[in-house]
Amino acid sequence: MHLLSKIILAGLLLNSIKTTAQQNEILLWSNGAPGSEAKTGMEKVRLVEGDHVISNIHHPSVTPYLPAREKATGAAVIIAPGGGHRELWIDHEGYNPAKWCSDRGIAAFVLKYRLAHDTNSTYTIDKDELADIQRAIRLVRSRAKEWGIDTARIGVMGFSAGGEVAALSAMHFDNGRQGAAEAIERFSSRPSFQALIYPGNSARLEVADNAPPVFLVGGYNDRPDIAEGIALLYLKYKKAKVSAELHIYSEAGHGFGMRERNRGAVTGWPSRFEEWLADRGFLKK
Repeated sequence: MHLLSKIILAGLLLNSIKTTAQQNEILLWSNGAPGSEAKTGMEKVRLVEGDHVISNIHHPSVTPYLPAREKATGAAVIIAPGGGHRELWIDHEGYNPAKWCSDRGIAAFVLKYRLAHDTNSTYTIDKDELADIQRAIRLVRSRAKEWGIDTARIGVMGFSAGGEVAALSAMHFDNGRQGAAEAIERFSSRPSFQALIYPGNSARLEVADNAPPVFLVGGYNDRPDIAEGIALLYLKYKKAKVSAELHIYSEAGHGFGMRERNRGAVTGWPSRFEEWLADRGFLKK
């Protein structure tokens, strides 16, 4: 493919993503993310079976999906797509769940986080990726009044590698850094709840003091380390007496997310999530 054709294709893909997102991205750091100084490369986008796959992320952001005012419940969720920390599959693990949530009165924010395993990446999961989701939680809290959100009902949802990132935010958080130069940093980074959908590396995940309740979803036919790891993570939360709910779908594997082509019982997991939020009192208007 000629260079000009590649440039045109990239532009079309980016425009398509913007149309899909329906909202403007909000940079987590308006003056650049710490650790990304002098990294100016453009995001890379490719289309795989109708899904936009993004890499080379140096300017982490959130894309808001805000519900209609008459539908708003006051709850909000930051959504971290997966992709093995190399890329983000941002439609079926990002924009689709976000639209589904906003249609049901839950404000949703799709997170583009930096990628530790991208080609020649200098980022790490525990430093940069975690910092991105923590910053996203603080950002949403800082603008909660503007967006009609209850600061006590802001959670996280993550898929695969994004599930690991979401879970880490429920392990490492603070109540806000008082005296911080930036007002956003003075807000708490603790998620009020966590939804982990076939999270990766779950064996390393632990239950923090004051950990938020967790909703876990996986497939029986997923890799053993993920399918079994989710069950073991549930038992850790049970032992720690932190509320947890677990759904393992017998005919599902990895990466089902929220796709039109999904069939069978696994298509109901979003409704189980909504029911769980209601049971936990997160959807009270």
